[in-house]
Amino acid sequence: MTTMAAPRIQLSQQVIRFAGVGLVTTALHLGLFAALVRGGAGSQLANGVALVIATLANTGINRAWTFGISGRKRLAIHHGQALVIFAITYAATTLALALLEVVAPDASTLVQTGVVLVANVLSTAARFVAMRSWIFTDRSVRTESTESTESTVGLEVPTEVPAQPQALVSGHADRHEPAYGEEGVLGGARTRE
Repeated sequence: MTTMAAPRIQLSQQVIRFAGVGLVTTALHLGLFAALVRGGAGSQLANGVALVIATLANTGINRAWTFGISGRKRLAIHHGQALVIFAITYAATTLALALLEVVAPDASTLVQTGVVLVANVLSTAARFVAMRSWIFTDRSVRTESTESTESTVGLEVPTEVPAQPQALVSGHADRHEPAYGEEGVLGGARTRE
């Protein structure tokens, strides 16, 4: 499915949106973790289950809202790449819980949840950098025609009409020009995977 491309979202907006999504999905992670521990699950199992669910939600919401990617193309790849991010967070929270088990084996659910929160917050910067620079890059949203042309000819073919002549030299068009909006003349020419 090919959908209309949204204008490139500025870094400051991405950081704010990422933080908002992070707050919501961290609350989901911690809530599920606490509920599972109180329900009798071990803290490591509860952390794993809660983190998988929160990571799926986090990736889906960040994909669409923070990084402006819609459509089904590369959806499975994006979630697969997010598993690497999951591994970083899971390692941080698992190690933190293991350390807590050594230091305070009878720690309350509240203390365990706090430890998971701190470990989660510490891994947040790595998640943002990975999402912005690896998973949801401009390279991941090029059209199929460009990818097939590159593979056969070895040259990059622009997929959008530049808004300004200097964009031909730099390779970057000002996507915030009114012409690129949904109602603009060039808006319909750009598509995203």
